[in-house]
Amino acid sequence: MTKYIFLFLLVSITACNKSKDNNNFKDQEIMDTTSKLDTATFGSGCFWCAEAIFERVKGVHKVISGYAGGSVDQPSYEQVCTGKTGHAEVVQITFDPSIVSYADLLKIFWKTHDPTTLNKQGADEGTQYRSVIFYHSDEQKNLAEHYKKELDLSSAWENPIVTQIVPFTKFYPAEAYHQNYFAQHPTQGYCSFVIAPKVEKFEKVFKDKLK
Repeated sequence: MTKYIFLFLLVSITACNKSKDNNNFKDQEIMDTTSKLDTATFGSGCFWCAEAIFERVKGVHKVISGYAGGSVDQPSYEQVCTGKTGHAEVVQITFDPSIVSYADLLKIFWKTHDPTTLNKQGADEGTQYRSVIFYHSDEQKNLAEHYKKELDLSSAWENPIVTQIVPFTKFYPAEAYHQNYFAQHPTQGYCSFVIAPKVEKFEKVFKDKLK
């Protein structure tokens, strides 16, 4: 069964008021900090799984589930699920490279899904579940290609890696009910049986990278 079967219409939107800070020095400090952050975009199957993993990584400031790599503007989840828009379910990660490097994120990416199954992760099948790295710079491209080659040569997996490494173009955030899904619905079927074991394994393997 795919996560689409488990999906309930849990679309409750809450709004919170944020207090404004008029301290110019603090505003400048926030701007300076933000300017040092970088972005990574990965597709490794279900974006609920990837989000639950990367939001636990020390140095990661934000993880947003969404869609990338397709030909339709502002696609909906239902459209992407047809596999006809060309989009992959992805997570866009905002991180501090002084705390966690892009190379570290690549290691986590490749060790927390099966990069040898084409358009498939577990019971989730379709091009929207493909293994893909959308690079944001030549440096990210070179690192991704280097590590992919090294992993193939090391025979870490029995079959060759099919992960796509392609330039980033556009990212569309997924609907509000998809964001932070595992944290909000830990007892939901897909979360309990698919995501929880992945998170548990990740936390054991990458203890030094946890927040």
